[in-house]
Amino acid sequence: MKMQTEEAEEPPSRPRAVHQLLPNPHRPINAHSPAGVPSLGSGLAVLTARAERFPVGPKTRAFRKRYFPQVDPAQWNDWRWQARSRIRSLEELSRIFELSDDERDAVARHQGSLPLGITPYYASLMSREDALEPLRRTHIPVGSEYLKTPGEADDPLGEDGHSAVPGLVHRYPDRVLFLATGFCSTYCRYCTRSRMVGEAGGDYSFSRPQWEDALNYIADNPQIRDVLISGGDPLTLSDERLDYLLGRLRGIKHVEFVRLGTKVPAVLPMRVTRSLIRVLKKHHPLWMSIHFTHPAELSPEVTEAVTRLADAGIPLGSQTVLLKDINDSVETLKTLYHGLLMRRVRPYYLYQCDPITGSSHFRTSIDKGLEIMQGLRGHTTGYAVPTYVIDAPGGGGKIPLLPDYVVGREGEDLVLRNFEGNTYRYNDPQGTVGGDRPIGQGDG
Repeated sequence: MKMQTEEAEEPPSRPRAVHQLLPNPHRPINAHSPAGVPSLGSGLAVLTARAERFPVGPKTRAFRKRYFPQVDPAQWNDWRWQARSRIRSLEELSRIFELSDDERDAVARHQGSLPLGITPYYASLMSREDALEPLRRTHIPVGSEYLKTPGEADDPLGEDGHSAVPGLVHRYPDRVLFLATGFCSTYCRYCTRSRMVGEAGGDYSFSRPQWEDALNYIADNPQIRDVLISGGDPLTLSDERLDYLLGRLRGIKHVEFVRLGTKVPAVLPMRVTRSLIRVLKKHHPLWMSIHFTHPAELSPEVTEAVTRLADAGIPLGSQTVLLKDINDSVETLKTLYHGLLMRRVRPYYLYQCDPITGSSHFRTSIDKGLEIMQGLRGHTTGYAVPTYVIDAPGGGGKIPLLPDYVVGREGEDLVLRNFEGNTYRYNDPQGTVGGDRPIGQGDG
């Protein structure tokens, strides 16, 4: 079997009927006859997969009836149809959205990687008239993404330089980033890996031999205990391919657990099928980090997807990128985080937007990020407060940032400021923290 990005770009018209998952996940998969699938009688060309019930929110239902009237609910809820029917051209975009001149010009001039790509489902959550609506701003190109400002780079995190083998980034001692595919169902315009997703070509290709080289490297390095599978988006892989990859990793004794990094539950929630859940449950301990951006994403469909994942025993965390005029307020993020907690998703990271080429219009100041953290810490449950980090340019890894709650030190007392701005003393006779800020009489 050859695994190519092009194959993912055109998913089959309906799910392949697979009633039995791979009994031996270490066995290579044949693309035409997956291992473990019973042979079909000569009189049966195909088996039609039973349509899976999936909720459709009222906003999405109205959108389907208006813009895709020929598509019935069962087809709409087929994740392969959604991926194959992504909005990918100026013509398709103009049919649905009232585009600004800036949007129209930006889409028309695009070439190369990070193409336009929006699932019909995700488009249903966006405003058709308002170019400044948050979800729309994150996915429809504008002219600012063609401007390169100081400090920006195509690979700002130095992932290519830390690749042990193609597609495997080994930056931290005990964990690796496994880039399994360059395909996403929906392309965020601030994507850290914009250089390699979509139709990048060149050095960025994803193939079966590349997977095998990465797996062999992991097997040969016993200090690796944690593997994060990302891309692209690994949940756009077929059940069979994902089962194979997870099974191979599970077969490496020193790999203690595996994580999946994905935005699929937010932009293609119907991908979380019962069949996918059965695959994932085979490979515990398995964790998942889901990229959420804004409360507008918390639809009935998303609720169903994350409920299925949580019920399968998969711990869920959210990763959110701080974006200017999109989610850069305490109220917006608090609403998002509360909504996620109600759906059993724990806010994990709030990322300062990486300095990817053409992203300056998305980036806030660090001061704004710290201001938001100060507005969350103590003002809501600690479970709703993520870690605010900068992924250091050049490959330095994630560096956490916190508001400064240390006022200083007086004698053996450390003087602290709480979320309300009140000061408190903590006896710390052996400590040195705050020693560079001595407090005089009357201070604190």
